[in-house]
Amino acid sequence: MKKFYMTCALTGHRELPRDFDKSALYDRLRLLLEGGCENFLCGMAEGFDLEALSCLVWLKREKEICIEACLPYEGFGKGFSPKYRNMFEELLPRCDRKTVLFPVYRDGCFLARDRYMVDRADILLAYCTKPTGGAAYTVRYAGKKGVPVLYL
Repeated sequence: MKKFYMTCALTGHRELPRDFDKSALYDRLRLLLEGGCENFLCGMAEGFDLEALSCLVWLKREKEICIEACLPYEGFGKGFSPKYRNMFEELLPRCDRKTVLFPVYRDGCFLARDRYMVDRADILLAYCTKPTGGAAYTVRYAGKKGVPVLYL
């Protein structure tokens, strides 16, 4: 019997290589949709998160899905580079839900956001190419919680 995943959390690096294949990301998200995934949890960070969200917003034109923006604290995104700040400001209103975990920045808020997403996910889509950092932490946490990880 084929396993269907209803909710997918997204995690990946903030810095993406020049040869990052956004079309492969789009195709992987499309396959998740075709497999029955209806809900996506996005951490809204620069790099992978916002690139994935831009793909999801495009795919949302074809299929009804729910996107939840998972923000570690109120005001997150204000210190982004101009490119990603513009993406953040354009994409956030296109999310169906906005969850803010803390009213202001505090130590551990990013890891709390990552745990929040994994705890609500059936599967984790990860772009993780190194053993350290937030994406690696999230992948390890998913493993401890028994959430399957699909790598890009």
